[in-house]
Amino acid sequence: MGNNRLAAALALALGMVIAAWLLADGLVKFKQFERSVEVKGLAEREVPADTAIWPIAFSEAESDLTRLYQSLQGKNAIIINFLQAQGFKPEEISVSAPSITDRQAQDYGSAELANRLRYSGKSVVTVYTRQVDAVRKAMPELAVLGEQGIALNTGDYENRARFLFTGLNALKPAMIEEATRNARQAAEKFAKDSDSSLGKIKRASQGQFSIEDRDGSTAHIKKVRVVSTVDYFLAD
Repeated sequence: MGNNRLAAALALALGMVIAAWLLADGLVKFKQFERSVEVKGLAEREVPADTAIWPIAFSEAESDLTRLYQSLQGKNAIIINFLQAQGFKPEEISVSAPSITDRQAQDYGSAELANRLRYSGKSVVTVYTRQVDAVRKAMPELAVLGEQGIALNTGDYENRARFLFTGLNALKPAMIEEATRNARQAAEKFAKDSDSSLGKIKRASQGQFSIEDRDGSTAHIKKVRVVSTVDYFLAD
């Protein structure tokens, strides 16, 4: 009876060892069969911006609030006339509500300064246009406004001209195709160098498109970029 139990236990243990060996061998074969390579393909384009947003901001200071508003309105009109003379249409030009600060109420500076120039105001005239070249041509002419007594806030970061590219959807199909093709070429080279053959696609993912300035001095030229990631099966 004891011998039978011992034999059964040995048989069970041997069966478990054999099963484990078969499972391990199956996993190794499975991994070999699933052998793959991950590659990335890049596509880039340089394109001109097709839209410009150009804010022209200026500041004024007055001791009388009514005179401050009148001054802001008068100088807004000068800027609008300047822009129309540069070829911009009325519908491309907008004027924001003025920002007014009461220095006395906020206790800025000395009492003498507060009484003399109690109010300060800022106004912004913005051009939103697809005439990118016209904006670039007009920007150096802003000195004309300074000669007319307008204190422009040209150094403020928020008042910088911005150039946009809005035609991404038209570029997407060709760029995705190019990125995928470049990824395949990289995979084919890897397969050749490793004495393998390239199989089907195991998995593919498309990265996000990015649009950036080409460099710091040419914001009107954009670099469009996308990276595709593709996994290919490999076979001996």
